[in-house]
Amino acid sequence: MIMKDFNFNEFRSPTHGKLDFDGVLEKLLGYMGVAPGLEYELIIGTDSMPSGHEAEFVSAIVVHRKNKGGIYFWSKRHETSLHTLRDRIYQEALYSLRLAEQLIENLRAKEIIDYNLTIHVDVGPNGETKKLINEVVGMIKGSGFAVKTKPDSYGASSVADRHT
Repeated sequence: MIMKDFNFNEFRSPTHGKLDFDGVLEKLLGYMGVAPGLEYELIIGTDSMPSGHEAEFVSAIVVHRKNKGGIYFWSKRHETSLHTLRDRIYQEALYSLRLAEQLIENLRAKEIIDYNLTIHVDVGPNGETKKLINEVVGMIKGSGFAVKTKPDSYGASSVADRHT
């Protein structure tokens, strides 16, 4: 496990307001349970914004009901020792990995083993992050998760970004 010293427990949702992780899980499962025959994708993404000597990180859980919309939940953290873009991108990936692990652990505890989870990372073939794509994608795939990068990583570059 990665970063097992903490769990995500404070979330917000535009639909449901303030929730703890158990509340997120309940709303997520409820949303998927309303139309169980449809195809769903669980997406985890994190984005960050530097500000002075600290950076703000927003991690999101998106439940995408294919071709029918979705809901999302987000959690915010602050870090003070991340000074380079590389440090922030790696921290984003680590937060996403930890949140994905936490979500899967809780789904398995409820005996839910059929889920379609992808981690979206805020790196792409253009700009400063292009040098980091292979490393970050390799780290996520090596941890056993599917991964998407820009321009397809809307969980990080659009949803999480909206709250940084």
